[in-house]
Amino acid sequence: MTDSFSITRVFDAPRELVFAAWTEPAQFARWFGADSDVPLETVSLDVRPGGAWSAIMHVDPATTLPFHGEYREVVPPERLVLTLKNPFDPNDPLVELVTVVFKDLGGKTEMTFVQEGNLGAEEYIKTKEGWSLFFDRLAEGLPQA
Repeated sequence: MTDSFSITRVFDAPRELVFAAWTEPAQFARWFGADSDVPLETVSLDVRPGGAWSAIMHVDPATTLPFHGEYREVVPPERLVLTLKNPFDPNDPLVELVTVVFKDLGGKTEMTFVQEGNLGAEEYIKTKEGWSLFFDRLAEGLPQA
């Protein structure tokens, strides 16, 4: 059974800048992980269909989470579709599918984020909370329109 959740946010920045926050390593490292540290040297984004992406989140000195996956669709600056593998179990064959759509609102951007796959309902609640914090951090670092 496939489950999912979605988050829609409006950012006070042009969509090219919001898209760049997802596709440029320095920007991605700044917001991905919210309060956790994601060192720039651990971020790799090969933004093309079939290209790999990865980032290592340092939750605390003893805990690191290796996030990774691959891009399925890349339509600048409108849409990204990528996979997300289980950072807690690198051998887990199941992946989550993430779709991010960037809608131009004339200097602002509506971003619709959907994650779908195989997590349980409780895991999706926690995951949605985590992404919401990430997107708060993303908004803080965007230049104002």
